[in-house]
Amino acid sequence: MSVPGTFFGIGVGPGEPGLMPVIAWESLKRCDVIFVPRAQTRERSVARRCLPANEIPDERFREIEFTMEADRKRLHEHYASVAETIAAELRVGKDAAWLTIGDPMVYSTYIYTLAALKDRMPELRHRIFPGITSYCALAAAAEFPLGEGKERVLILPCPDEMQELRAAIGAHDIVVLMKISGRLPAVLALLREMHIATNCVFGRHVGMDHQVIHHNLNEMDAEESLGYLATMLIRKSPPQKRQAGVQS
Repeated sequence: MSVPGTFFGIGVGPGEPGLMPVIAWESLKRCDVIFVPRAQTRERSVARRCLPANEIPDERFREIEFTMEADRKRLHEHYASVAETIAAELRVGKDAAWLTIGDPMVYSTYIYTLAALKDRMPELRHRIFPGITSYCALAAAAEFPLGEGKERVLILPCPDEMQELRAAIGAHDIVVLMKISGRLPAVLALLREMHIATNCVFGRHVGMDHQVIHHNLNEMDAEESLGYLATMLIRKSPPQKRQAGVQS
């Protein structure tokens, strides 16, 4: 009987090819099968495009199509089917990896895939490699500190109601806003109403060829910036000049 293979969760970063940990890359190259999620609306997996080109043979990759399914029963059935596909490879001794953009444990399909796989293989051998998130990539590209001193930082999927977002901003120093989608016009209107739009930055496809970054959200056109992989960093107050008056 074969010893089951190991399952690896690998965050490939926010989009720029090669922006992933060396240890994760070395483990990935040794995997027999590499599963890559692909949105039903896309021709190619975004996660796979984050890898260095032509370094791993095409035959090792298996695309898994995903849809934005609201029906929990159908979603459960989908992940159960995906988990069974992966388990079949692991049971014959193959090492397998699951790629995800950003980090595997931050709003990722890997979270649900791992849970479904553990249901089928309680003794599952697995390891998770962290990845660079979209908001860390945006913070670096925009030179936007994500936390100084004892600043309170909230990571928040964009709510439908702007009053909820207003309350979140009021209770924290910085809000990392994700999953914005079509709510972007309402978010911009709120930030302008609160007179904090100049403290915030917006990014989409950070690190990719079609990267978009806005530093002054008062001048940003919402309709031109709608789309997938968007993140906003909201700061309630201008950053303090903590270095002022400090002598070396």
